[in-house]
Amino acid sequence: MASIDLNCDLGESFGNYKIGNDELVIPVVSSCNIACGMHAGDPVVMGRTVDMAIAAGISIGAHPGYPDLQGFGRRNMDIAPDDMYDYTLYQVGALMAHCKAKGARLAHVKPHGQFYNTAAVDMPLAEAIASAVHDLDPTLVLVGLSGGCLIEAGKKAGLKVANEFFADRNYCDDGTLAPRSMPKATIAGESYAVERLIKVIEEGKLISITGREIEVACDTVCVHGDNARALQFAQKIRNTLTANGINIAPVA
Repeated sequence: MASIDLNCDLGESFGNYKIGNDELVIPVVSSCNIACGMHAGDPVVMGRTVDMAIAAGISIGAHPGYPDLQGFGRRNMDIAPDDMYDYTLYQVGALMAHCKAKGARLAHVKPHGQFYNTAAVDMPLAEAIASAVHDLDPTLVLVGLSGGCLIEAGKKAGLKVANEFFADRNYCDDGTLAPRSMPKATIAGESYAVERLIKVIEEGKLISITGREIEVACDTVCVHGDNARALQFAQKIRNTLTANGINIAPVA
């Protein structure tokens, strides 16, 4: 039976500001990527999200991002790779501490937002992230955009890697995510998104935003937690995959 991971970016609330419905989405997915306080989240939210993940029995991952709370980590920032190595250590180490204190294991690392997008095409930045993850714990799985620089850098660093596919995002012809500033960058139709996902899993191919067929590998599927219909989207994906004989299981 084919197996795929279903992940969601969570723990993105901050103080009194609530983002997403983490307590509802967590039981539906097999892995969560928890914000580490720089693009979203805070120490209290991190701890509570780890608690919920432990209770649900799902895999826990760190979701480090640019130091950009106001922009939610989705703005470009000119930060040297050496500095991003330290930012990655700092953020992943913080979530690792929460997990260790609660008797849980941190299983994977997935960069967030523009940090993730830049690492997909910028090899020096990708290598800095991979080095930081390896130096913290070489058993951690590094999650990156399918076929991007981060996947290559992770392999070179000796890490297990997971190619990620975004069920609710459109893709450019080069395999990168369509920028959110583009029309139709985000997919609203759940049925179409799920049909496309099945094609990616079974054939490794999808239709880009311009109509070209491109190749995409898929080990883990992301549903964004800040999407208004994240719960319904995740449930539909899980039900459809199961109905098609595809097992849901963490990459780690």
